[in-house]
Amino acid sequence: MFNQKAIYTKDLPEYLLPKNKVFKKSGKIKRKFYEEEMLKLFVELVKLQKWVIDNQKRVLMIFEGIDTAGKSSSIKALNTYLNPRKTWVVALPKPSSVELTQWYFQRHLKHLPDGEEMVFFDRSWYNRAGVEKVFGFCTDKEYKEFYNQVNDVERMITEDGIILFKFYYTISKETQAKRIKDREQNPLKSWKLSKLDYEGHKKYDEYIKLRDYMFKKANLIPWIELDANDKKRARLNTLRYILSNIEYNNKNHQLINGVDEEILKLHSSSS
Repeated sequence: MFNQKAIYTKDLPEYLLPKNKVFKKSGKIKRKFYEEEMLKLFVELVKLQKWVIDNQKRVLMIFEGIDTAGKSSSIKALNTYLNPRKTWVVALPKPSSVELTQWYFQRHLKHLPDGEEMVFFDRSWYNRAGVEKVFGFCTDKEYKEFYNQVNDVERMITEDGIILFKFYYTISKETQAKRIKDREQNPLKSWKLSKLDYEGHKKYDEYIKLRDYMFKKANLIPWIELDANDKKRARLNTLRYILSNIEYNNKNHQLINGVDEEILKLHSSSS
């Protein structure tokens, strides 16, 4: 089974450089700093993908989180320089009438990576742990069955050699309200809004309770929780975490030396 850990350090550019070179007055990091650091990390991510391809490895990354937390945009950012022939993004629509008759995990598992592939799940089987439970799209029996099975499913996946990462992006209720407002006012983002976004915002506290329960019940494979109130810092530490947990060829260990404890928190059965 793939083992992973968070190595926390302050030996990071955002702490070593002058504060005015890194942070805006708002406390968020500056775009110039972000783009320069991400470019360095992208070089490493391309090295990692070459290692994956050369060694017939399989990598699966699950992205979950509070609505508007930046899951999709983060997946898009991470794919900027990856080989599209060996990289897939899976964002499934609501299940069809046929899929509703299947084993719950079935429609997701057919999208697992083959050798040489990296697959990104933009939401996953954890819909049952969140939105389906909040809005009554599943029964209490189905919800309990999910938790009876999910750790075993993920154990089998990883024991078969798939490298699995599970990321959860958390934002405050205030940040969520601001991002919903931004989507309302931006015609390029209006397609991202749905009735469920508004209803989900009202149920923010319930989502948080379900998230915390999920961290406790489904943590055989660790959850990597990221503070995404600053999307850019969340992305930097998502990428740092991935790169620090795989020993690929020609790794720049001086650059890849850990993650920021202020942004990233690990939830695992051993913690």
